[in-house]
Amino acid sequence: MTNPKNNFTNLVAMFWEQVGQYGNRCALLFKNKLTDSYQSYSWYEWAGYVKRTALALYQMGVRSGDRVALLSENRPEWTFADLGILSLRAITVPIYPTLPAHELYYIIKHAGIKTIFVSSEEQLMKLRSQSTYFGELKNIIVFDSYYNQSQQIFPYSVFLKSDSFTELNNQGLYEKQMHEIAPDDRATIIYTSGTTGKPKGVVLTHRNFIENCTGCQKYVPVDHRDVVLSFLPLSHVFERMAGYYYMILNGATIAYAESMQTVPEDMLMVRPTVVASVPRFYEKFYIRVQETVQNASGLRKILLPFAMKLGSDIMRRKLAHQKISVRMALMSFMTQMFILRQLKKRLGGRIRFFISGGAPMPKHLLEFFYSLGVLILEGYGLTETSPVIAVNSYDDFKFGTVGKSLPNVEVKIMTDGEIVTRGPCVMKEYYQDAEATRDAVRNGWFYTGDLGTLEQGGFLSITDRKKDIIVTSSGKNIAPQNIENMILQEKLFSQVVVVGDKRNYLVALIVPDRSHIQEYAGKVGLADREYPRLLQEPDICNYVQQKLAEQTKQLASYEQIKYFALLDRELTMAEGEITPTFKVKRRYVMERFKDVIESLYQKGQTYQKIKATV
Repeated sequence: MTNPKNNFTNLVAMFWEQVGQYGNRCALLFKNKLTDSYQSYSWYEWAGYVKRTALALYQMGVRSGDRVALLSENRPEWTFADLGILSLRAITVPIYPTLPAHELYYIIKHAGIKTIFVSSEEQLMKLRSQSTYFGELKNIIVFDSYYNQSQQIFPYSVFLKSDSFTELNNQGLYEKQMHEIAPDDRATIIYTSGTTGKPKGVVLTHRNFIENCTGCQKYVPVDHRDVVLSFLPLSHVFERMAGYYYMILNGATIAYAESMQTVPEDMLMVRPTVVASVPRFYEKFYIRVQETVQNASGLRKILLPFAMKLGSDIMRRKLAHQKISVRMALMSFMTQMFILRQLKKRLGGRIRFFISGGAPMPKHLLEFFYSLGVLILEGYGLTETSPVIAVNSYDDFKFGTVGKSLPNVEVKIMTDGEIVTRGPCVMKEYYQDAEATRDAVRNGWFYTGDLGTLEQGGFLSITDRKKDIIVTSSGKNIAPQNIENMILQEKLFSQVVVVGDKRNYLVALIVPDRSHIQEYAGKVGLADREYPRLLQEPDICNYVQQKLAEQTKQLASYEQIKYFALLDRELTMAEGEITPTFKVKRRYVMERFKDVIESLYQKGQTYQKIKATV
């Protein structure tokens, strides 16, 4: 691993240091949609766009402290705009491109945005739909080709073309602006995804990000030979740090997936060595592999399960520090080379390790990938902590935990089990919300709202969100995420929300995997039923009940799911039910499905066994 200078005063200086070191090397890869192939930018080319973007913004009147928004999917221009904004001591306000117009309006108004970059005409139309505020935006720059230029709207290509840039920079304007950036200047305002109410604007500084990046270097080995595939939204702090700033610090190449839907194909084209993602990505790959095993024929039908079981046995022996016989090691080598290697080729064939964050990672997925010979480094953090608090190390990891805290981060567990942290990565404040800031940061310690334990060796385990803990009417405290993760280990289940606060037993909203339900329906002669009606069939409900009972048989009686409802669609961002990082907005979901939930408890007064409803 490279060991670059880490005494940077700001993110822009860190970027230019790497430009000087890597120059003509490939820095960014992006897909040309016309040729369906990847093209590249060198570090020098990247720097040229950053500088021109900064000067164009300056010419538009953007100055130190101004908030400039970014409403775009991942693409090189996102980074051109971000680093250009930061070069002027201005503040980047990233916005999820999937947000509905009314939430977009709230952020733009709350942050006082006057200039905004948007990716496409589609995003521009979303802005236009909020006409009351649209007129207050002074400058809108559109990355895609856009021909209806006005005094307010500029295509990015036109925005960059100015004969006055050379004159503007004659006195070293850009360099002067860049060198004035202080470590504790605001770099960004990131609006949290709002699982418990209106989003809050988290203010992070240049120092916050740099300290988080350098703190991770001890645990996550990345250097200039690595290629990372970026597909989580850059508007989320996890990708912003792990897939962007951290890669700059270590000189790695960043490749942008065309979209979330094309990630499997993009992985084959880019052949990344490192990928950072949320658990949902790993779950989908796991399901595809299980289907491959089930659908295998001939010799593969025997060899694939054998290879996977052997890989699992080797994994468990390694984790238990048990001796591996020469025979077993040889068999493992053969199966890795000739059988499991084919599965890993679906990931591009060069993966050194994965990084997981944003949500709890089911332990069985960590073990599954490790049995294939691929390590997932699970970490933990929040937007307010820039974001990483703890992460498993490439050389020191423990499945079921989120690793050890970074060297420059302190962690302790309060008497009620809440995780608190302090150090240079903790946010500056919540934007224009002094009361929320005082509530979250007390005596220098940030109160995460998460519950956890510190295990032997300093490994941190997360048990649940403090606000999500269910307290039953009998006074039992139950962590719903533990139960949900246990249920989700069965591929039949796609999404689960456990409910039961102030009630005398638990119920669940369950989204089953549609393809598996339909496959089972064919086996029991129900293939002709429409899907919503299919979920009401006793055979289907009994099948779900059986699988649910199998997954939760180890739980205490008060943790068992007594009744459940089958939903005929997934919980989505578009409906406001999950966040952009796939976390369930529990309060919203419970309110939206309150009639369904209430019916489960009404049935419970009469029926004493699990019963399904829709």
